[in-house]
Amino acid sequence: MDFRENTVSDGFLMIKSAEKKVSAKGMTYLDLMLCDKESEISAKLWDYKEEVQGMFEAGNIVKIRGTVSPYNGVDQLRIERIRKVVPTDNVDPADFVPSADIGGEEMFSELIGIAEGFKDEEIKAVVLSIYNDYKEKLLFWPAAFRLHHAIRGGLLYHTLSIVRLAQSVCKVYPSVDSDLLIAGAMLHDIAKTDEFVVNDSGTASGYSLEGNLIGHLAKGAMIIEKAAEKLNISENVKLLLQHMVLSHHGEPEFGAAVKPMFLEAELLSELDLMDARIYELTEAIGNAAEGEYTNKMWALDNRKFYNHGRQDVSTKAKLF
Repeated sequence: MDFRENTVSDGFLMIKSAEKKVSAKGMTYLDLMLCDKESEISAKLWDYKEEVQGMFEAGNIVKIRGTVSPYNGVDQLRIERIRKVVPTDNVDPADFVPSADIGGEEMFSELIGIAEGFKDEEIKAVVLSIYNDYKEKLLFWPAAFRLHHAIRGGLLYHTLSIVRLAQSVCKVYPSVDSDLLIAGAMLHDIAKTDEFVVNDSGTASGYSLEGNLIGHLAKGAMIIEKAAEKLNISENVKLLLQHMVLSHHGEPEFGAAVKPMFLEAELLSELDLMDARIYELTEAIGNAAEGEYTNKMWALDNRKFYNHGRQDVSTKAKLF
């Protein structure tokens, strides 16, 4: 669908999230996040009447007519007409799900192979046990509701990107405990499998009750606790892995339970931030014409970034 500003466009999109709200003036409206395989956009259906337009929820594919205009520096789609798809539209749902460039089974197999190569038998046992327990979700789970890697398979894609970065860091700095750093990378977001409500398409429609009340850092530490108890893992190894999960957001203001307190924990925090930022920048720059700027990016201090056109940004990461 064409998302150029001030242009009336129509086409098919998938609803990523939908919430009925009431404006300050008492008008009922539908607040939507819409997406296709390439991008997503916030949308509003004003003067919404469920008995007239129908009911919409995450995972629905809809045909929309509307106009894109900037709102607080971000493009927003004002919907004029909307309906759910019908069989005669000949729409394939797979065409509307943004996905990782690599299949889940391939990424999972690669990560398992890396874990099997760990020299530390306790770290190896914990990682393999947790990954086997969560395999079904890991194969297609997104890494976020919005922002970085919010795509089908995004969780493993993000994880494998960091693991690759960690392997390179360990080659440059032999003082780094490679088993510990890579295990932390593999486990740092494992509890996102419990944090989001995800439909069969592999996109998140929101946060689960557990995600809102506990969050993936605390739940990740709980998962490690359970695995360590089952496998009779030493207290030291368990605490090191838990600390990496609890501290990987770096600062308490960004959600970290504690700040990183050893080398591998600090490295994991930096690599996680690096991968997330590169992904978001690549996405944004890819949507800006050569010689133009991106929209202001809230997650990056409301800065806008210049597309110098010297490199193709269509490929986010080359993992294989």
